[in-house]
Amino acid sequence: MNDKLRSEATDSLMDAILKLRTVDECYAFFEDLCTVGELMSMSQRFEVATMLREKQTYQEISRKTGASTATISRVNRSLAYGNDGYELVLSR
Repeated sequence: MNDKLRSEATDSLMDAILKLRTVDECYAFFEDLCTVGELMSMSQRFEVATMLREKQTYQEISRKTGASTATISRVNRSLAYGNDGYELVLSR
C-alpha cells in the first residue's frame, strides 16, 4: 500500500466502503461520493483490468471500452507492479 495515501480520512472512507452490503447501497454511496465522470472512469479502468487479465490486446480493449492506450497502459502497470488490488478482487 502507498503510505502517501494512508490517513485518517482515507481509513474512514475505506471503513465506510466496507459497510456497504448490496449493489444498490454501493450505487447510492458512490453516486453521492463521485461525479458521474469519476464513476465512469473507475468502472472503465476495472473493465480494462478484467480484459487485460483475459489477455485481450490493447486494440481490442480500446475498441470495446473506448479507453485510451494511456489508460490501458496505466492499468497494465498496476496489474504488473501495483499492490495486487485488482488481482484480489478479480480472483474472488
